[in-house]
Order: sequence, then structure tokens, then C-alpha cells
Amino acid sequence: MRLSVLDLIPVRRGQTTAQALRASRALVEAADRLGYDRYWVAEHHNAASVASTSPAVELMYLGQNTSRIRLGSGGVMLPNHSPLAVAEQFALLAAAYGDRIDLGIGRAPGTDPVTSAAIRGQLRGGHMVDASGRPTDPVEEFPTNIRDILALLGPEGAEIRLRHGRTYQLRATPVAEHAPELWLLGSSDYSAELAATLGLPYVFAHHFSGRGTHRALDLYRGGFLPSGHAEAPRTFVTVNVSVAETADEAWELSEPHQYLMASLATRGSMDPQPHAGAEARALLTDDLRAVVAPSVATWAVGDVDQVRDALLRTAEDFGVDEIMVHLVAGARETDDADTWPAKLRGLDLLAEALLD
Repeated sequence: MRLSVLDLIPVRRGQTTAQALRASRALVEAADRLGYDRYWVAEHHNAASVASTSPAVELMYLGQNTSRIRLGSGGVMLPNHSPLAVAEQFALLAAAYGDRIDLGIGRAPGTDPVTSAAIRGQLRGGHMVDASGRPTDPVEEFPTNIRDILALLGPEGAEIRLRHGRTYQLRATPVAEHAPELWLLGSSDYSAELAATLGLPYVFAHHFSGRGTHRALDLYRGGFLPSGHAEAPRTFVTVNVSVAETADEAWELSEPHQYLMASLATRGSMDPQPHAGAEARALLTDDLRAVVAPSVATWAVGDVDQVRDALLRTAEDFGVDEIMVHLVAGARETDDADTWPAKLRGLDLLAEALLD
């Protein structure tokens, strides 16, 4: 079993963004030391409980004291960015960290429509246009933009055809020793089929919904076309995990995240994460527990033996040899705001149980 880590850089009550970043840096350094395979950060915007807005910037900071773990995005939400900007950012990461950078790309905006429009500079009613002046939709342009990023990161760069037959050469970086490894991410059939067509590695966001995983992986594996990026299908899945010395403690530590997911489903927003214990329990009513119960049923929560067995079953069920854990154990009010003790302990427990 190979284990990796997905981090949204959550923010809890009474914690600043700077403290949340320091807590995540302690996590990635622990994961590096313990033998985890990769550490990915996500992209979300305008969410009070999530500090992870700019994966490339965060990774340059988070990876400073690491030596072997792969660093990546899980993912960059491509509709928010130009292909050249993404390629340049991750080419710089590869220049700094060598051959251990993953560029995971998603098709969703990672935020609400108003914030997404603000990111693209469209709040004044403007529209993105292509060279012909026709309006473009960044989601519809997703496959073309993926191909552009692959070209920009290649040794020859991308050739742009201008008017009157002229061409112009674009490169993500002047002199590249290493290129990031590109992964497509998704929680539906679309990205699975596109990754198969392009011959790219693929990750299903099982932690996000817990539904449709088998179908997406079957579509990906069944339609895969070998390419210069992958000769055969390469995939793994993400799982929400809360592990502690006892099952009761693990479930209590999972309640702040349960509340956030219920809040997102019912109110469309997420406040800073409440503390585990009485604070979270007072907010997580029976009605809210019922809202998230189907999703929580797909999480791996319990003592180390229970979580180990659940992850091994998940790996066997989906035919993967790697699980990316999204640690959802919350913090207690007495915890130092620069750390996430329950998550650090969770990394230790999982490493002892599943890593050589």
C-alpha cells in the first residue's frame, strides 16, 4: 500500500491564515519523513474555513524542508487560470524541487459563480474571447487548455499561429531540466473519459462524494489510449480519514468536518472549523448528521486497525495500490494554533500500520 496526503489547509476558529500554513508545513514535513508518496494541496476560493487558494505559491513554501515526497496540486482549477500561467508556475516549482512535482488539474472552479467571475476579471459584465472575438467558456475550453499546458511544458514549447501565416513560440520556462507530471482530477465521468483519451494519469475524488467511483474508473481504464505521458492507466482514489487510538476519539475528532460538510450542503458556505468536542457537537444537530450520513459512510473512521482494514478494502475494491488520505480529524480548543496534533498523530498511526 502506498499512502499520500490531500490537504485543503483548513482554518479553525481562532486560527489565522499564517498559523494554518505553519500547521500544514508541519504535516508535509512529517509525511516526508514517514514515507508518504505525495502531498497535494487543493484550490478553493472565498471560503472562511479553507486557506488553500493558490497551490503553486503554497507548495513553494510548504516544501522547503522536504527531501523526497512529491509535491502537487489536487488540484489547480483550470477555468480560473490561463494555461500559460499554470504552466509557468509549475515549471518554476519543478526548477526548485526537481522531478517530484505533480500538476493535478480539475475542471470545476472550486468556488461560487460570483467569486469565479471575479478571478477571471468578469464581474463588470465582460466575457473571455478567443482570437476571432467570439465569447469563450473556460469549462468548454478545458480539453484544449489541457493540451496547451502539455505543449507549453514540453521541450519545444507551444507554437502559436498568428495572422498572415506567422508563428510564435511560447515556452513555460527558458531551460527545463524536469517537467511536472500532469494528472487529471474529477468526480464525474467527464474527466475520466478525457484522461483516457489523452493518455494521462487520473484521480477520482472519492472523498468528495463517495459515489460513481467504480463507473469512472471503469470508463478510464476501458477507454485508455497509451501516450507519451503514460503507457497504461495510472490511478488512485482519495478517502476522508479520521484515525485515533480509540474509535470513539476518532469519531469525535471527525465531527468538526462533518459539520462543515453539512453546512456547505444546507447553507452553501463554510465558516471556520469549530473545535472538536462540545463546540462541534452543539452545532452538529441530528438533522445535520442525517444530511451528511451517506457521505460519512464512505469515510474511514476509527482506531488504527479499523482504518487500516477500511483502506485496504477500499484499495482492493477499486483496484488501486495507492490511497490519498484527506485527514479530517479536527483540533481541540487547547491545541496550539500552529499545529494539528490529531492529524500529525494520524499520519504516525497510518504509517506504522501500512507503510514499510
